[in-house]
This record gives sequence, C-alpha cells and structure tokens, in this order.
Amino acid sequence: MKTTFYLALDDVERSMLIRSLNSLRNRLMAQSNNTDGVDDVLVKVIRAKKKKYKIIYTEV
Repeated sequence: MKTTFYLALDDVERSMLIRSLNSLRNRLMAQSNNTDGVDDVLVKVIRAKKKKYKIIYTEV
C-alpha cells in the first residue's frame, strides 16, 4: 500500500526546500554519487500544486 504525505509550506519554506535539495544534489554530483532519489523528490516538490486553505484558530 502506498503512503501519501502532505506538507503545508509557504513560499519561503518551499524555496528553502528546493534550494536545500539542489545543494544536496550538487554535493552528491561532486562526489560522483547517485542522485536519483534527490532528483525524484526535487521534481515532486517543484511540480506540486499550490492549494489555498484557511486556518481557523480556536481557544481551548
């Protein structure tokens, strides 16, 4: 069974994630290591749809 995860990221967090993955990919390439896993995650993050949602705060 395939497990799906959802992340709620704002624009700054999303750009930081993309930059971090790209930096990791560059380091792996410099060491002549395989980058397939990082490439897959990077493509998924870049192609992910943006959704607007409302957060409702309640007092407990």
